Amino acid sequence: MSAGTHDRSAVAAQGSAAAKVDVLERLAHRFPSLLVDAVAEHEPGKRLVAFKNVTVNEDFFQGHFPSKPLLPAVLMIEALAQAAALLILDDAGGREGFSVQLRGVDGAKFRKHVIPGDQLKLVITLGTARGPLVRATAVAAVDGQTVVEAELLMALMPIARIDPLARVAPTAVVEPGTTVDAFAVIGPHVRIGRNCKIGASAVIEGHTSIGEGTEIFPHASIGLAPQDLKYKGEPTRLEIGAGNIFREFVTIHRGTVGGGGVTTIGDRNLFMNYVHVAHDCHVGNQTIFGPHATLGGHVAISDFVNVSAGSAVHQFCRVGAYAFIGGYSVITKDALPYGRTVGSRPARVFGLNLIGLKRRGFSDATLQKLRAAYRCLTQAKLNTTQAIAHIEQDGSLKCPEVDNLVDFIRTASRGVILRRSGKKSEDSED
Repeated sequence: MSAGTHDRSAVAAQGSAAAKVDVLERLAHRFPSLLVDAVAEHEPGKRLVAFKNVTVNEDFFQGHFPSKPLLPAVLMIEALAQAAALLILDDAGGREGFSVQLRGVDGAKFRKHVIPGDQLKLVITLGTARGPLVRATAVAAVDGQTVVEAELLMALMPIARIDPLARVAPTAVVEPGTTVDAFAVIGPHVRIGRNCKIGASAVIEGHTSIGEGTEIFPHASIGLAPQDLKYKGEPTRLEIGAGNIFREFVTIHRGTVGGGGVTTIGDRNLFMNYVHVAHDCHVGNQTIFGPHATLGGHVAISDFVNVSAGSAVHQFCRVGAYAFIGGYSVITKDALPYGRTVGSRPARVFGLNLIGLKRRGFSDATLQKLRAAYRCLTQAKLNTTQAIAHIEQDGSLKCPEVDNLVDFIRTASRGVILRRSGKKSEDSED
């Protein structure tokens, strides 16, 4: 018999079995179709004996051979599977946040009819386990005579825990291991990966996908419509990677048709409170945004960027990899990779982001080449075209990071910030 022939037997016995009576009461309250009536013997992690009283008033008898009522074979298997679920969930003191599912039935033998008035004795003995899968030997008997025996393949799986006060659309996908707190709102086209945390009163809307291990704090607003007057309700998207943190009151908007239709967020980024990411932005991996940092539409943020508190990046601008944007800066042109850009109208270049680059493991040789390239761009009496030509002709500066710096400048559509800070200690670590 295949488990696929009886989906009802995908047992979802949830909670713990700390006490034999209590666990049955909790399961009966949550699952009205619970077939196990009592637990008689219990050896945690090894063996369980339970009983199922077969009564004529059970609804399945009405259409199952009315002239000679028989307990359906599939319900015998389901009763055994539920008893196995109790035993597995109770192992190691309870399994909050998990369910047990029946994945397969092997070698089932049905030896005798079960009729109203019989009492099924259900005996479960756990066998080998591999990862989430557990094998169980299951035997049901009436008056000491075996009526059914089988090998059950059970799976211990995490489940999504959704607060009763949360509003989750029926078509939303919330994968196992994720928790959704009270008053959170999740729209019909949202997909949330495994092991995420959705805080109280957070709102997730639109065609939004969120990678596993992401944490969204209370009152964050993720995937709502863009603040663009040209947007007319088209089904655009927001795609968020894994391991991100969105703190309180963060707002991330989905894309627009004119901007490509999608806003993207990479992996393992930190968005502190009140950060705003506008439509059609593309944020890389392992970035940090300080409180109140703001990205206009169509902004591109590369990997390992740090945008400090209160800073704003103008629409269509780019911030290069490993860049540091100082607090309360206003970025109206592209900010160079590897550098420190600080200030407001105009922002200025304060040399390399030495502290950040050293923390990321850049070698001294690479830092020396980047420092020389920066000095050529910001201190030599050369225009940008001449400075780039000089850097490319100087073989001693050749390395992937300098190549990336040059390519970034060449591909800038809004220009790049090259104005010096005017401070002699522009490359200091202070």
